[in-house]
Amino acid sequence: MVEKTKLDEDREGKYVDPSHYRGMIGTLLYLIASEPDLKFAICMCARYQARPTEKHVHAVKRIIRYLRGTVNQGLWYLKDSSVALSVFADADHAGCQVTRRSTS
Repeated sequence: MVEKTKLDEDREGKYVDPSHYRGMIGTLLYLIASEPDLKFAICMCARYQARPTEKHVHAVKRIIRYLRGTVNQGLWYLKDSSVALSVFADADHAGCQVTRRSTS
């Protein structure tokens, strides 16, 4: 299920403890090295470390739930196999809904 809500500053939301939120973001930033597909979502949440609200915590918990559900999934390529790997990159120009800047 893909949620279509825009993650923004949310000035009307209930504020939460910024140090706890920063701790959750720091943990997720550590995973970017091994899970580069999550980089965009984690960096979007990291933008709101100064004044996080419940909306932002909900987005971080959604990422953590995704990780918990995919912990046993992966690909295994044998060294001697004849599988040819190819790469595709999809640039997202003006992907940031707030500043209209490139996010890739």
